[in-house]
Amino acid sequence: MTNPEVAIFMLCLFILMVLLGFPIAFTLLAMGVGFGYYAYFQGGIESFSDLFSNNIFYLLNQNTYSVMENDTLVAIPLFLFMGYVVERANIVDRLFYSLQMAARNLPGSMAIAALITCAVFSTASGIVGAVVTLMGLLAYPAMAKANYKKEFAAGVICAGGTLGILIPPSIMLIVYAAIAELSPLRLYAAAVFPGLILAGLYMAYVIIRVLINPSIAPKPRQEDVPPPVQIYMGLLVSFVPLTVLIMLVLGSILGGLATPAEAAAMGALGGLVLAVIYRSLTWKKVKESVFLTAKATAMVCWLFVGSWTFASVFSYLGGHDLISDWVVGMNLEPWQFLVMAQIIIFLLGWPLEWSEILIIFVPIFLPMLDVFGVNPYFFAMLVALNLQTSFLTPPMAMSAYYLKGVLRNAIQLVEIFKGIIPYLGIVILCMVLMYQFPGIALWLPDYLFGKYIP
Repeated sequence: MTNPEVAIFMLCLFILMVLLGFPIAFTLLAMGVGFGYYAYFQGGIESFSDLFSNNIFYLLNQNTYSVMENDTLVAIPLFLFMGYVVERANIVDRLFYSLQMAARNLPGSMAIAALITCAVFSTASGIVGAVVTLMGLLAYPAMAKANYKKEFAAGVICAGGTLGILIPPSIMLIVYAAIAELSPLRLYAAAVFPGLILAGLYMAYVIIRVLINPSIAPKPRQEDVPPPVQIYMGLLVSFVPLTVLIMLVLGSILGGLATPAEAAAMGALGGLVLAVIYRSLTWKKVKESVFLTAKATAMVCWLFVGSWTFASVFSYLGGHDLISDWVVGMNLEPWQFLVMAQIIIFLLGWPLEWSEILIIFVPIFLPMLDVFGVNPYFFAMLVALNLQTSFLTPPMAMSAYYLKGVLRNAIQLVEIFKGIIPYLGIVILCMVLMYQFPGIALWLPDYLFGKYIP
């Protein structure tokens, strides 16, 4: 086998190992070291120490050091900590109830409230699993009690929970910025309108669906609605503080007043202050938040070390050049390249999660953007929207499994799958809209930071 053929075999073997259930980070690391030992092997082993003179170990060491000193990634543990503190501060349950009462006159008021709560909590958290799990425990029982159709309620929660990887401050965008060497500030600015439009399309779908078939989401009983003063006070107490915190964090980033890491640090402090104000800050909850933050951060760090090692060896063997030459040799138009790339990423979302797609496969397309004259921030937003589908596409729709995990026998997995299918179409519609009107993604970063110059 030639080196490029070995690289393609390496990629196929990785997909197979992931489908078999092996841990992603350590699979990447093991395969990078294993195939890298072959790639950098120079022969001449005469003693035991010669076994470790291979350059792959130097590359592994350098990649580990590069990840640990990467300033862009510093924001990840801070945003994670902010999200975990907010999750444990009993803020979200108050937020959902007050929004539910405020939207009582809208068709599907509980579903609308759930989507808004998901969007707000996703912005504070950026953790899809945490949002879907918490809303599954909080919103689904309330909707079930109000006689909402199971599939409809499950679809709302799963789709709303995935907004966390798109709406800033998104951890996924920080990871993308580190991989593509783009400005996280411009990425955040580019994601604002696509995220809001997608959330708005979800809500529009809910309203239209309930208007067509009111039986799937009955209106709340009048005796269950508190007085208007109580509703407004609930919004003031629950919605305003969390929204102000998010706006301050995001505004300081987009306004150039702070880097993402600095804003994340202030957001983490703000989360603690909110927990104190709501009288829900305990030493046990702080310990849990710190532990979960350390656990998730370690996973991200090892994922980067493994992926960079894997990608370096894959490129050294000629895998990137082989795929790039094949795509460029097809003489595609820019729009054809974009469609092909997004179809590939969409199909990869069936068996893989967003992290594998982003870290392994997206870098294959990045060097081709200059060839086809594609704005890298526009491409990043198409990918970010497309990655929503990796949580919603059976059979590996992780948001469905998160929800099933907390609801257990209350709903069947196939019912959740039926509920999330319409939202896949909405994501694709949003991608089409952004392709037809690139200003959705590019206007705000160009306005705030000046026109992008390659």
